[in-house]
Formats: sequence, structure tokens, C-alpha cells
Amino acid sequence: MDARGLVTALIANAATLLASTGASAQTVADFYRGKTVRIVNWASAGGEYDIHGRLVSRYIGKHIPGNPAVVHQTMTGGGGIVAANFLYNVAPRDGASLGVMPSSLALFQALGDKAIKYDAARFNWIGTIAPTQENLVSWTASGFTDWRQMLDREFALGASGAGSTSVIVPMAMNALLGTKIKLVPGYPGGAEVNLAMERGESLGRWNTWSAWKVTKPEWIAEKKITVLVQSALTKPADLQAPPLLADLAKTADDRKIFELLATAAELGRPLVAAPGVPDDRMGALVAAYRATLADPEFVAEAAQLKIEIAPLVAGELQSLVMRALSTPKPLTERLAKIVE
Repeated sequence: MDARGLVTALIANAATLLASTGASAQTVADFYRGKTVRIVNWASAGGEYDIHGRLVSRYIGKHIPGNPAVVHQTMTGGGGIVAANFLYNVAPRDGASLGVMPSSLALFQALGDKAIKYDAARFNWIGTIAPTQENLVSWTASGFTDWRQMLDREFALGASGAGSTSVIVPMAMNALLGTKIKLVPGYPGGAEVNLAMERGESLGRWNTWSAWKVTKPEWIAEKKITVLVQSALTKPADLQAPPLLADLAKTADDRKIFELLATAAELGRPLVAAPGVPDDRMGALVAAYRATLADPEFVAEAAQLKIEIAPLVAGELQSLVMRALSTPKPLTERLAKIVE
């Protein structure tokens, strides 16, 4: 190579080096500035998932470096599996596509649902405003005030359909505890089940304690509903009397099954990102989530909506997911047969 060729080669190499250095030096703020972050929510409008997702969407943008716009979109179907598959397989893995996913994400995978095209362990878990405590309540006028009454008498329970914990957990109760819960499917949503309770068609409803406090605080105050059992890993401070299903288990294996079911409640209404998002952007998103939940305006609006803030963030959620997925396969296969 002559001198001219050597100089040309050196210039070309220098240009390549400068270009690659410039690309790698792009800051998180540079990436997000002028972009729109899309948050896909698996649930339809009006419920806890939707309320939580929209609330976070209104504030998180100002805490992400570069202050991107944030839009909240609904993507229903398959009890959340459609949205989860989309986020995992289709959405760009750049940190500009996020999702409010079903808390049952790991449970569905543990049960071997064939529609699943994701690995819950590989999602980037950002945070949840607070864990939830799922519970079975009775309409107090029905005469059911203790879960043990369901061992001797049939308990008609309105439900929206197969696949949700509102169906899976009562089926597990029948199989593992001997309760006589008769599922009455076909209700479009929780509001319709509430009406069915008032009419006497359904003797109760499966719901979260936080949802009851937001949507029907007067029912709690007037003792129109009675909490019979709870599906959670711990009891909330203001609901200590009703037993945890895990504590009612007859065997150690049955307890593990009830604990697997309870992880869905503990995950709350989680915000996640797909696998493969660069580490610096994930760090910024988690930090932005923490800052959002401490934002005085966010806190004030959450209080107005009666939403309690007790966040679980990043690794705390990941630990719950791994706990669910580590349930021994013979037990998940047993549960899958119960809920077929």
C-alpha cells in the first residue's frame, strides 16, 4: 500500500470509529427526546388495571430522561396473553414500548397454557403501585359468613369465564378444600356480578380488596359483603380476620399450590418491558417509575382515586415471578388438571 492509500485507509478507519463512538455515546435522554412511549394495557376500560395504567401514563413521561410523550392503549384478548405475546415478540425492544400485563403472567406459564409465546422470567419487570389481595366475598344477606359453610352448602358464584383467577382459584378450593362452589360463568364483567349479587343470582364474587375499597366502599362500611377467604401471601393490615387459603391447605403440596395462585395477587398491576431493552434505558425506566410514585401530583391523584401506594419495583417483582415458575412441575400439572 502506497502512502496515499495508507492515508485514505486511516481516514476511513477514523470515520468508522467516530461514527461508532457517536452511536454508543447516545444518552438515554437523547434516545427518548421527541419520542412517544406506548403503554399497552391488556385490560378493558374502567377496571383496576386500566385505572392504574392511565394514572402512571399521565406522570411517568416527565420523569423519563428526554421527557417523551406517553400514550396508553388497550389491547384485550386471551385474558392478557394477546398483549403479553405482542410485547414479547412484536413490539420494538428499545424501551419505548411498555405494557401493563396481567398479574397471572407467570401463573399461565406455570400451567402450560399453549397460547403463551413468552417467558415471564425474561420480561423486564419495572414496578407495580401495590400488591393486591384477592378474596372471595359473600353477599352477607345470603347467610354465608364463614368459608366453612361452603363445605356443606352449594355456593353459586358469578364469573366472567375460564382462565382468570376468579375461576381458577374457586376450582382449586373445591378440589383441595372440599368446598361446594358452583361457578356461574358468562357475566361480562365485575359490575354485572355485583348486580347479580344484589339480585340473589350470585351469592358472592371473587375480587381484590383494593378494588372493593375503590368501587364499593359503602358495601364495606354497611357490611353488605363479607370476606370469606383471601388469596395472597400476606394479609393486609386492615383485613386480618379472613384466613389465607395457604393456611387452610391440608398438605404441604396443597399449600404450595395455593401459594402459586397467590403470587398473581402479589404482582398487582405490573408495568413491564420486553426482554432485550438496553440496560441504561431499563435503569432509567425503573428510576422514572420510582420518581412517578413519589411525585406529589401523582400521590394526590392516587389518594383521590383511593389507590394505595406500596410499590414493588424491579427485582422484587422478578423474585415473585421466579418463585411462581419454580413451583415443582408435578404440582403445576396437578393444578392444570384441576382447572381443565
